Amino acid sequence: MKKDITIGLVVGFIANLIGLFIATKVLGKGDGILDAIEIANAQGFISKLISLGAILNLIAFFFFLSKRQDNRAKGVLIATIFIAILTLLFKFI
Repeated sequence: MKKDITIGLVVGFIANLIGLFIATKVLGKGDGILDAIEIANAQGFISKLISLGAILNLIAFFFFLSKRQDNRAKGVLIATIFIAILTLLFKFI
């Protein structure tokens, strides 16, 4: 059970990183990934960029639910909640 939740956590964080990569490529005006993240941080919309990256977690969550792998889906949900808290911290700090 703990192994499945851990796998779900890892998948959730990787899906968020891939989503963040895609969002920076689409919205970054051709800049490098690190440059786009630095610009987003300087302009104050890094939290929105991280939130866009978390959209891919929906796909992973529903994929695990369709395969009846509930514990992995719980891991993705925990990763999404952690990312939401992190986004709130970025927004208010």
